[in-house]
Amino acid sequence: MNFTVVIPTYNGGDVFKECLESITKQSVQPNKILVIDSSSRDDTVALASGYTDCIKIIPSSEFNHGGTRNMAARLVSDAEFIVFLTQDAILNSPFEFANLLSFFESDKKIAAICGRQLPHVTANPLACHARWYNYPQTSVVKTANDIPILGIKAAFMSNSFAAYRTVDLLGVGGFPLDTILAEDMYVAAKFLLDGKKVGYCAEACVRHSHNYSPIEEFKRYFDTGVFHSQENWIRERFGVLDGEGKRFVISELKYLLKTNPSWIPLSILNTIAKLVGFKLGLRWNKIPKSLLPKLSMYKSYWIKK
Repeated sequence: MNFTVVIPTYNGGDVFKECLESITKQSVQPNKILVIDSSSRDDTVALASGYTDCIKIIPSSEFNHGGTRNMAARLVSDAEFIVFLTQDAILNSPFEFANLLSFFESDKKIAAICGRQLPHVTANPLACHARWYNYPQTSVVKTANDIPILGIKAAFMSNSFAAYRTVDLLGVGGFPLDTILAEDMYVAAKFLLDGKKVGYCAEACVRHSHNYSPIEEFKRYFDTGVFHSQENWIRERFGVLDGEGKRFVISELKYLLKTNPSWIPLSILNTIAKLVGFKLGLRWNKIPKSLLPKLSMYKSYWIKK
């Protein structure tokens, strides 16, 4: 298949080398690896140059989750498919690209597919549960008909490991140029409303997880709230997150009761942090501008504004 891999980077560290090494071991190889680096201060660019000569360096202040990936997609628009990875996602076996891209062959209406994310070996119990809950063992293809059943989950997509049919991605205008996060959900929602299909391939896996603290969870969900406030059409067409959030919390507590009961207090604290962060994010425009970077995980987004 004619496909390009795109990886945005910033101070990638050792895990970025593992990511690049895992690409070299794939049974099908990309025509090109494009690295978009946000002026890393470590050896990320030097490391990347050992694996690809397609490296574009941008000022860190210009990075945007949607805009930067949109720029990358247009730079490699000659590729039939684009696979997006994050610098800390490690392909789990030699067949992950092959398994992911095989989904496109089954149905020409499939515009995007994301793979399964497994926890890193260093993942704590909360991070492990999040991966098992959000990335099940069964593959699925979703259409607009699934929106009344799945709600917001119908538009679930993750650019930590996802592939797009390039003509379809550019056909809906690409990723949003200025979004705080969730550029992947934005495009998946556009696809579904445009009559396309989006898939989840459980047979294509990466190792990717985060051990977030309560403060980090607050900031992450603050940004999520900001996104849903700014893209209110998604909430209107797909529904809100409340029901899904309750199911996740119940599942997490049951999981911890069986495996790691001592983590329940931190689970409760994280849940409170997420809820408060999300509610505040929905009302970001009522908060003094000077406070917004302090509440957000993506500080440069507010500095640019």
